[in-house]
Amino acid sequence: MALENGTLLHKRYRIVEILGQGGMGSVYRAVDENLGVDVAVKENLFTSEEYARQFRLEAVILANLRHPNLPRVSDHFTIGEQGQYLIMDFVEGEDMRQRMERIGPLPEDDIIQIGCAMCDALAYLHTRKPSILHRDIKPGNVKITSEGHIVLVDFGLAKVSHGDQVTTVGARAMTPGYSPPEQYGTARTDPRTDIYALGATLYAGITGAIPEDGLARAMDTAELTPLRKRNSAVVRRLAATIEKAMSVDPGDRFQTAEEFKRALMESKSRPRPITGPYYITPPPGRAPEDTTMDAAREPAKFRMSSPPKQQSFVSPRKKQVMRESRIRRTIIGILLVIIVGGFLAANYFYPGLFTPGSQATDAPATQSFIAVDPVTPTITPVSPAISATPSPMETLVPTPLGSENLQVAFASTRSGISQIYMLDLNDKDPVQLTTMPEGACQPAWSPDGLKLVFISPCKFKNDSYPGSSLYTINADGTGLQHLQTVPGGDFEPDWSPDGSKIAFASLRTGYMQIYSYDLKTNITTRLLRTTQDMDARQPAWSPDGKQIVYALRRAGSAYQIWLMSSTGRDQRQIVRSGDLQSDNLPEWSSDGKLILFDQRPVNGFAFPNVMMISLEPDSKPVKLNLGGLSVDDVDYSPDGFWLVYESAGERGSNISYMTVTGANQTALTTDPSDDFDPAWRPVAK
Repeated sequence: MALENGTLLHKRYRIVEILGQGGMGSVYRAVDENLGVDVAVKENLFTSEEYARQFRLEAVILANLRHPNLPRVSDHFTIGEQGQYLIMDFVEGEDMRQRMERIGPLPEDDIIQIGCAMCDALAYLHTRKPSILHRDIKPGNVKITSEGHIVLVDFGLAKVSHGDQVTTVGARAMTPGYSPPEQYGTARTDPRTDIYALGATLYAGITGAIPEDGLARAMDTAELTPLRKRNSAVVRRLAATIEKAMSVDPGDRFQTAEEFKRALMESKSRPRPITGPYYITPPPGRAPEDTTMDAAREPAKFRMSSPPKQQSFVSPRKKQVMRESRIRRTIIGILLVIIVGGFLAANYFYPGLFTPGSQATDAPATQSFIAVDPVTPTITPVSPAISATPSPMETLVPTPLGSENLQVAFASTRSGISQIYMLDLNDKDPVQLTTMPEGACQPAWSPDGLKLVFISPCKFKNDSYPGSSLYTINADGTGLQHLQTVPGGDFEPDWSPDGSKIAFASLRTGYMQIYSYDLKTNITTRLLRTTQDMDARQPAWSPDGKQIVYALRRAGSAYQIWLMSSTGRDQRQIVRSGDLQSDNLPEWSSDGKLILFDQRPVNGFAFPNVMMISLEPDSKPVKLNLGGLSVDDVDYSPDGFWLVYESAGERGSNISYMTVTGANQTALTTDPSDDFDPAWRPVAK
């Protein structure tokens, strides 16, 4: 909840007004009553012990920044379970977004001045020890003071790298049009991430149009409109410089902010100084403050080249697939009607023609034929398979009869922090099941579909969850129970098919290992005993409960898929993808014959490929051609007909489902927040 005007924060900072508000907190204008000056107060609602420790560490780093194009962090503190706060210089003036709303596309000289000022600020941030990434550069975060000075603001999402470890203040920011492709996934970001965002900001400033989203460009479903096509008055060299900064592949961009700055300087024929200070025409008095922090929102005038209404991104490829699917269904429906009509007509004119072992005669005969229902054909459940030319029956959509298996549990940040929701496919209106103060995620169903196990704390999606533990809850949100745990962090739970145990990954030894919790005896058993340089995680029980598939990382950063007995014996590797590919999130098919898993490159950005491997001897993994923009973290429906999965949306991740052959992909959620960790509810017994 936002702080009210007049609130005295930390016995020093009097809140004057709210400047912006988002799911992770708010930004306020306040008065420092000790010094009598205006300050900006940035609020972070993540309050767990781990976040508090991380916040203090990074606040100290930010407080030591001194650069003319950056605001100064002057104080930081945490207030119990209320929140964490950064106190920064309040920068009076208008931001670049407001200036574009006021005057339209900016002049070339202003764009070069802004670009060089931002490059100076980024070069300073990127060369700190440890390095700091801004990760949310966009027109709304470029301020122009009343003197025309240019300042890069908003450090609530800055990322600090400590060697090979990366920590983050706040949550990930993904602003469509300004975020590079690697920022949407789990690939590592680096200084080139900020260079892309700055290039996109300059592109928007000089054209008055938001550039095509980097995510869609990476998937070859959209192309960047040439800058000069939007503004033909821009000189070619400047246009080429900005477009290079926005290259999809980080290796094709400028590799440093200093290199980008030199290119901007050289884009005009008239020589320019290499060092600042940089100034542009100051705003005419104080600009009205924006009262939202919606990452995808821009003023109406700035968005005039974009669609008037924000809609979920649908790629051209997906639209084509949907069109082809509709055409196929129409043709098949017509054929089925013709076939049924033919059977009926033939049987009417030639009675007994289809009776087994008989011929049509003039005598009356018992009529016997196969009745075909064109609406809900009976189809045997199938497992995912690759087929070059699927038969017509493979394109039919199986109907998942039975209300119980039309429900999906998932985690979502739509309430500000992650909580568990349940969605009925019939009405698409999710119901919130948890209200954990520090968030909840990773739901997994009991085999009877009556309970869920999940983890908390979990305020947003992360790779691991130090300090988390296991909880169970009834399907209606009642009966919350905290399972026995020890310090470290328990996560990635999976319920055994007989309902007696829960397998999970834990950091209780300092590195990830797999354990089993007995619900009757409350005894936890460690199933694996590996060395400290071997992480084991993501356990999944086989349908018969005799085996557990899991991901194991030995030396390096690549995970591989392994199999063991339910007691931790007979460990063996079943997928060997080498050091360049990492395999994660294994999932059993409903018949226990196949295992699906995600595969990503260890280095660089790419959406995961969904792979399949049979448990038959000498089987090799096969890439499934499921289509769609992105398919991640799949889970089977109880009848084996469907897959529910996490997909990349325009502003966050969504929950979608499709048939096991990849047809009829349908988005279940379209909320701009992150929806993740889908789990299909088993049929209640």
